[in-house]
Amino acid sequence: MADLTPHALRVLRARYFLRDAEGRPVEDAAALFRRVARGVAAAELDYGSRKDAEAWAERFEAAMAGLDFLPNSPTLMNAGTPLGQLSACFVLPIDDAIDAIFQTLHQTALVHQSGGGTGFNFSAVRPEGDRVVRTGGRASGPLSFLRVFDRATEEMRQGGKRRGANMGILDADHPDVEAFADAKRRPGVLRNFNLSVGATDAFLEAVEADADWALVNPRDRREVRRLPARALFRRIAEAAWAGGDPGMVFLSTINRQNPLPGLGPIRATNPCGEVPLLPYESCNLGSLNLARRVRGGEVDWEGLRGLVHLAVRFLDDVIRVNRYPATPFALMAERNRKIGLGVMGWAEMLIRLGLPYDTEAARRLAGEVAAFVRAEAEAASAALARERGAFPNLPYARDPERPRRHATLLSIAPTGTISIIAGTTPSIEPLFAVAYTREGVLGGEALPEVNPLFVRMMEEHGADWRRVVREVAATGTLEDVPGVPEEVRRVFRSALEVSPEDHLKMQAAWQAHVDNAVSKTINLRPEATPEEIERIYLEAWRLGLKGVTVFRYGSKGQQVLELGFHPRGLKKPEPLQTWAEEAGKEG
Repeated sequence: MADLTPHALRVLRARYFLRDAEGRPVEDAAALFRRVARGVAAAELDYGSRKDAEAWAERFEAAMAGLDFLPNSPTLMNAGTPLGQLSACFVLPIDDAIDAIFQTLHQTALVHQSGGGTGFNFSAVRPEGDRVVRTGGRASGPLSFLRVFDRATEEMRQGGKRRGANMGILDADHPDVEAFADAKRRPGVLRNFNLSVGATDAFLEAVEADADWALVNPRDRREVRRLPARALFRRIAEAAWAGGDPGMVFLSTINRQNPLPGLGPIRATNPCGEVPLLPYESCNLGSLNLARRVRGGEVDWEGLRGLVHLAVRFLDDVIRVNRYPATPFALMAERNRKIGLGVMGWAEMLIRLGLPYDTEAARRLAGEVAAFVRAEAEAASAALARERGAFPNLPYARDPERPRRHATLLSIAPTGTISIIAGTTPSIEPLFAVAYTREGVLGGEALPEVNPLFVRMMEEHGADWRRVVREVAATGTLEDVPGVPEEVRRVFRSALEVSPEDHLKMQAAWQAHVDNAVSKTINLRPEATPEEIERIYLEAWRLGLKGVTVFRYGSKGQQVLELGFHPRGLKKPEPLQTWAEEAGKEG
């Protein structure tokens, strides 16, 4: 079993280990990976012998214990337990009827209770003030129901271990879209929701042309009023500048690539946007650790190939053994069999290969790795289709003549917590910083971190990393810090040093080969402007991305990653050098 960092062990103890009636952990990391492997491999009994199932359980366990592959958090938490809900998230429908809305709220509570997140598009709800024929009253509008869902989430914790997460989408032509754009400008409002505006090509073309834009009542599709498209676009950008919400979901792009167009349009995504889904579909996710696929200064393509095939089989088994919160979820999962295989450790792989993140060479390699993973995942899915049968809704697919086991295969998820367990960089993001504090991971406890690869490379160059860390503590970057070898400075570019254009280009390099979507944050310096965010949103659309999220550093009073050193991140006020030395041991 691979060595786990102290931070990984803290996270596992706090969130993942099974506990007894008194709340004491009753397993360690090895037992957790064994439990998950056996729970998932139980699906193999439907297709082969007990001996085969045991062999696959051993292979699954080895991949997880070696930190080569990890599934999404609910699978780690719930596999092999009576709860048995293994999906990361679900999309649910929101209709313009009170009974339907509160039925969805009930299903949402079941999802959150089981450890999953939820996504919704509220655009079918008639606007605030619209007449209600049955009662003669006035409609409260979609924002009122967003608040109801947010409050319900506030009262629950996902699976008793983490607070619920939601995505709320409102289309750009809804009469309440301006209020929606501003909804999170006050601190603490809708804090359990990520918000995104559902943008079509028509809206963004109107923005480019500086044309008027019609807002339409979803009840009867009648035009309510017109406003300049660019004025609405600026309002969205200003709100995102102020606090990160709303992002944008590019609905036309998503539906041009909808893998199952025969089942209708996609209008919503999961909470972080990496999986556009039909109503009642679920995210069944896992991520490959690319940092462990470097051998002798080159990509270990053969090792990666075997890992992709193993991971696709693992995720297929997840769908089989999963205990879904409600029957509609189970039916959609079995009929469409969507999976989302992603990656983590991309920035670490680049560092190990000596490639700066914001270079053409890094983007070219991203395309090569993504294309390779896609091709091998397709081969694995085709092989499983021959062995177990194609997914039942294949006749509704964009390409029904190509038998495969899964309607979708790849998805680049944020991997926030599982990348801590794996001891690597999250998803395809660049390094956030060389030294920083991770806030709110363990219910308020903060975790100070120094990148272990930086420590190692500085020591290899005979440089004093402790002194550098003391200087970098104020900013989190190596910019203008003396005593750092140029070779080290070159590859340790932080998220705020990477330009927005290079963030977008990296996201596009992966999206070109991903059939679901790519969750990525476009990190902005504090001095960024709303005009810059407008340019980012338009460029993301032009590059063919399915969604985009920006975050201007410092725009929220509390954020998950904080630059530099924060004494509240320690249990006692230790000297900075002690913190640096201990954090440097994390790898």
